[in-house]
Amino acid sequence: MVKQVYQYAVAFITLVMVIGGGVFAFMSIADYVSPNTYVESFEDYKNMRGYKGEGAVEKEEISEEELRALYDAMIVQQREQSKQYALNSFIKSLGWIIIPLPIFLFFQRRINREKKNRS
Repeated sequence: MVKQVYQYAVAFITLVMVIGGGVFAFMSIADYVSPNTYVESFEDYKNMRGYKGEGAVEKEEISEEELRALYDAMIVQQREQSKQYALNSFIKSLGWIIIPLPIFLFFQRRINREKKNRS
């Protein structure tokens, strides 16, 4: 009886791990395909970049075009970082599928074999 409970418990726990890994993998793929990044507005970026340092009164001499190019580069970098994070998350999620899946299959076969032997 205890052996059966143990086998069912291990099978259930590993199945839950595989399902959770699948859900997290799907969410990571969705984040990779459509990264959800917060991007500040150009006006906020311009106001933050407008001064040389905290407390300084002088403004940097950067043209609007250079500032726009820096802003666009920052947006691209943030999106690439979000994609890289999503890819990293996907690889970690695969671990939650690949590691417990053989254990689940092993215990599931064992449970089925014991059911057949009892019959």
